Amino acid sequence: MTGRYHLTLTTQDQPLMHGWWESETTARRKFTQWVGAHSDRPDARITLTDETTGERLTDWPNPR
Repeated sequence: MTGRYHLTLTTQDQPLMHGWWESETTARRKFTQWVGAHSDRPDARITLTDETTGERLTDWPNPR
C-alpha cells in the first residue's frame, strides 16, 4: 500500500479493486472514472477514504 487516499470497489460485499494515491485530486478523478466504468456491476460500491484520518470522503452510491 502506498498513498494516503484509498479507493475501493466492492461487488456483492467482496473487494474487487483497490487503488492508492498521494493526491486527493487524483484520487477523486479516479473515483469518478471508476463510477463511470463500474456502476453497472451488481451491488457495486465505490468508496474513497483518507487513510491518514480514517475519514470516508465519498462513496457511490451515496446512501445519504
